[in-house]
Amino acid sequence: MSTIAKFTVQADTFSLGTLFRGYPGADIELERIVPTQPALIPYIWIRGLSQSDISSVLTGVNQASAVKSIEQLDEVNGAYLLRIEWEPERYGLLRAISEMNGTLVSGTGTADSWTFEVRGETHAAITRLQDYCRDHDIQISLTSIQTLSSATVGQEYGLTDGQREALVLAHNRGYFQSPREVSLADLASEFEITGQAFGSRLRRGVNQLIKSTLINTE
Repeated sequence: MSTIAKFTVQADTFSLGTLFRGYPGADIELERIVPTQPALIPYIWIRGLSQSDISSVLTGVNQASAVKSIEQLDEVNGAYLLRIEWEPERYGLLRAISEMNGTLVSGTGTADSWTFEVRGETHAAITRLQDYCRDHDIQISLTSIQTLSSATVGQEYGLTDGQREALVLAHNRGYFQSPREVSLADLASEFEITGQAFGSRLRRGVNQLIKSTLINTE
């Protein structure tokens, strides 16, 4: 049965993460469904940075050995859409996912760490991913593993895990009460990101919920 594993890695473990060292305000999100192939060209959104910061990132490609090229495609309300072309990796996280014939469902990151969701055709595929990472000294921390049928329950509104977790935490801690019972900074500290990055994630989640429940798109 198809299985989804969620795990975290330090930013330096993931080639893309090395590009954002020194940018603590960065909140990066891969496109929701990204097939992992040798010629992978993912599209990513970056929030929490200025245009000058983005320009610096674009010139820092040589810091990430597996990144062949990177370019800015668009800017929407302070969010930047980038396209990245990868060099084939002999070893590395993307290679690990490719080796187990998995699909990278989602990926979000900051200057410090990244969180990924990977779908495998079977539970054994996830085990192969863990074995590959261990054999090649790729440090991952598995945080959850579940079958696809159970993973889709409660996610029918198109929220990413990060958005859902942010919304639930904000609700449980009284952020939506009047007056508010907790600050963005306090909530963000539990995710080890900045208040600006957490606020951006929270707004995207609210926006997605509104589109999914209140807006008639037919």
